[in-house]
Amino acid sequence: MVGIESMGIYVPKYRLDRKEIFESVGWISRNFLPGERTTANYDEDSITMAVNAAMRCEHDEVDAVFFASATMPYKERQNAEIIATALDLGSDVTTADFTGSTKAVTTALINAVNCVAAGEAKRILVCAADCRIGRPGSYLEMVSGDGAAAVVVGKEKLASIDGYQSISYDFMDTWKIDKDDLARSWEDRWIRDEGYKKFIAEAISKLLENKNVNTSEIAKVAYPCLYPRDFPRIALSLGFSQEQIQDPLITTLGNTGNAHPLIMLAAALEKVENGSKIIVASYGSGSDAVLFTAKENFPLSETTGVSKKMPYRKYLAFRELLPVEKGMRGEEVAPTPVSVLWRNRREILALVGSKCRKCGTPQYPSQRVCVACQSQDLEPYRFADKKGKIFSFTEDYLAFSVNPPAIYGIIDFEGGGRYWFDITDCEQGELKVGMPVGMSFRRRDFDPGRRVYNYFWKAVPEVRG
Repeated sequence: MVGIESMGIYVPKYRLDRKEIFESVGWISRNFLPGERTTANYDEDSITMAVNAAMRCEHDEVDAVFFASATMPYKERQNAEIIATALDLGSDVTTADFTGSTKAVTTALINAVNCVAAGEAKRILVCAADCRIGRPGSYLEMVSGDGAAAVVVGKEKLASIDGYQSISYDFMDTWKIDKDDLARSWEDRWIRDEGYKKFIAEAISKLLENKNVNTSEIAKVAYPCLYPRDFPRIALSLGFSQEQIQDPLITTLGNTGNAHPLIMLAAALEKVENGSKIIVASYGSGSDAVLFTAKENFPLSETTGVSKKMPYRKYLAFRELLPVEKGMRGEEVAPTPVSVLWRNRREILALVGSKCRKCGTPQYPSQRVCVACQSQDLEPYRFADKKGKIFSFTEDYLAFSVNPPAIYGIIDFEGGGRYWFDITDCEQGELKVGMPVGMSFRRRDFDPGRRVYNYFWKAVPEVRG
């Protein structure tokens, strides 16, 4: 039977305190939710988060990469191919983008299941990520969160996939046309009563009926939370008990869009016993409900890491909702040499250097002649999945950064190799020589002239709670 072989969850380190949001702009609409929500750093987007989620699961030797997001950085350039290149998967993989709503993730998952079941592929990597931006003071800003998830569809190692039910409607609740930067939405009562409460209930009830499964046989039922008061009523109306309803993580993470159904699946797999049945439903232009049977537990709480608070004003500046003075040093970005980027794509996007076959010395960038023994017998060597330590670092207050100071340093990799990297997800005064770091795929800069997002790898301090 087809199932989930491996899973990876990526949650940004930073959190927005909803109380601070409300105190800043609550006078506009009086929207308020308790708790906090995740927020991507200034150098993160849906692609970078998806890559970092995929790095946390066993993604090697997949036949295809499917990427689901309502916030694709590129409208015409395949985003899934950037993910595949960053993972160094080679050119013989099928890639596809799934977008248009926050239901795209389950559409991608169902397509992956059908491909594997039909024998057209053995293993498919499904990534989902969203970084949705609501207008300041809007309910979307308050309820949303940023995050990513990835699963490998193949053998039923973590969970088997026992069936699904799709419900599709052209229901205008939230939308964004090609020229919009921010999404628009209709009245909350319309979304809640005519869409959210009805579509999820219809998908789950039809799945139960078609699979001849009773609500009492389900250990956990999970679906996104848009409205906390109405959230449990959907499951209770179908005959589930309160104990069967999976915590939607709305007060700790927020609604992470396309990533959220997979994050909730991970949360359910962390607690349930092997053999337990789980239903996970999505919402957006209808609903998909998927039936799983747990095979192994998943340590979700170990993947969220140590969080930091981000001031609301800094969040607004990072999202370019609050104009900031960049100064002379922040005005110009060198034009992107697209042809050079193509030739060096493995070095830049996949962080592939070289390793000497004679003396075993790893080196980055890739070399034709070994820097240690001058041998010309070298092979490709990937640094992205290697740990390292800070050899030296600089806090630069002259170079422009939207999150000053600009911090960069020399990283020594375990097993050999040394290179200069930007260091992110840290503040001034936090770094020390010898501190352990991991590599994280991030936005390097944006070329406004050629409208290109440039990606590279940065070092992230590994601080344990």
